[in-house]
Amino acid sequence: MDTRQALDTRAIGLMVVLCLTWSLQQIALKATAQDFSPILQIALRSGIAAALVGLLMWHRREGSLLADGAWKPGAVAGALFGLEFLLVGEGLGHTSAAHMVVFLYTAPIFAALGLQWKLPSERLAPAQWLGILMAFTGIAIAFLLRDTQSNQDWGRMLWGDLLGLLGGAAWGATTVVIRTTRLSSLPATQTLLYQLLGAFLLLLPAAFLMGHTTFNPTPLVWASLAFQSVVVAFVSFLVWFWLMRRYLASRLGVLTFLTPLFGVVLGAWLLSEPVESSFLTGALLVLTGVVLVSGHAWIGQLWRRWGSGLSAP
Repeated sequence: MDTRQALDTRAIGLMVVLCLTWSLQQIALKATAQDFSPILQIALRSGIAAALVGLLMWHRREGSLLADGAWKPGAVAGALFGLEFLLVGEGLGHTSAAHMVVFLYTAPIFAALGLQWKLPSERLAPAQWLGILMAFTGIAIAFLLRDTQSNQDWGRMLWGDLLGLLGGAAWGATTVVIRTTRLSSLPATQTLLYQLLGAFLLLLPAAFLMGHTTFNPTPLVWASLAFQSVVVAFVSFLVWFWLMRRYLASRLGVLTFLTPLFGVVLGAWLLSEPVESSFLTGALLVLTGVVLVSGHAWIGQLWRRWGSGLSAP
């Protein structure tokens, strides 16, 4: 029996903090990009966070990565996780942090499509198909209807946006692998460790091969690396897994739409990034679609309760 509970004040408060944290990771990467190559920064944060997770597993006396035979899907999940952030790191060199966080958070759309194909129990409801249609309409608007006269580097930004969208697809594929293999029954720390090690092993050599090795150790760079390693890649991911074990996933998934909203606002405020009207329109459609896909069951329950309340004498 599913003992997970509906959201309470603690869960909502933690989700707001998590969404703010996840939006700030793109801001921090973009703000320090001139002094610290994003791909190298993500590689190092993944290695540091992997060491922290490994120490936590040792303290808890949890199993090793090879003991339960889950290393094959773990390697696939790790490679996809690394690919996601390779695309993010490269994309941030071409587009804004706000664009990156919105396109990256199309991941639930791709995950829903993948799970629909792999698991009969994950068949998409009509409301979810509507959400997917809205999301892809929003993507088309954000890509195709931008004002090229106000943005001389629109081609470069378009490429960065595409990399962000592909990063969202890689994230969605990671979710499908975790949900449909033995990884779904592993401790959260072990699944996270597979992903962090995959990112470290893929991104560190990629940074050197691509020439993305800039490292100018300013105070802001050190602060960003500490934030990315400890707060984002270690603490926030573990808190997220803790929430997923105790609260209904659909309710938590709906709240993650706050991340791209925070990203757009913080990008404009902290980095002075312009927000084009076409992108804003497209982003709102994308986020509405994501909410429909992730939370259609909850939204349906609320709608039925509201309808029954109106029909009551």
